[in-house]
Amino acid sequence: MKLTLFYLIYMKFKATYDGNHDTFRIEFLVVPVAGLAFLVNHDFSPLEILWTFSIYLESVAILPQLFMISKTGEAETITTHYLFFLGLYRALYLFNWIWRFCFEGFFDLIAIVAGVVQTVLYCDFFYLYVTKGEFSALRALAFIPFFFYFFFFFFLSINDGLSPSHLVPSTDGMV
Repeated sequence: MKLTLFYLIYMKFKATYDGNHDTFRIEFLVVPVAGLAFLVNHDFSPLEILWTFSIYLESVAILPQLFMISKTGEAETITTHYLFFLGLYRALYLFNWIWRFCFEGFFDLIAIVAGVVQTVLYCDFFYLYVTKGEFSALRALAFIPFFFYFFFFFFLSINDGLSPSHLVPSTDGMV
């Protein structure tokens, strides 16, 4: 899988890389994130530091792409749609955190702070996406059923007290 990815990046699609505009210094992301993961983690063990590093790096991994878009002032349509839906995916994580906190009592400060940072970074892109005309009313209408059913299930389950434990069959013979 990794070899295929390297082949696609460095061989097949090498012509799509724009080295003139890609001037973002990646070490300005990796070094501070590594230092932060080393200093702020749940447990000072190698595996925990690596997990924390991945969470922190994921939260700022969009910065090179946003830097390139802001520098050139344009991006391919497929790229903008991909970034929009990637940001939407991260924004929907907010509901996951709310759900887990309300029904499981789970609260992971590292993941929440990193996710909020990432969502805030995507907000800049969302603003550009909507104001540059990539977001049309017809595309917005296509998502109304999805959001209706998602919010309907989410709020219905909160109001009825439905939690994941209610979805698991009882083992004591009682319904």
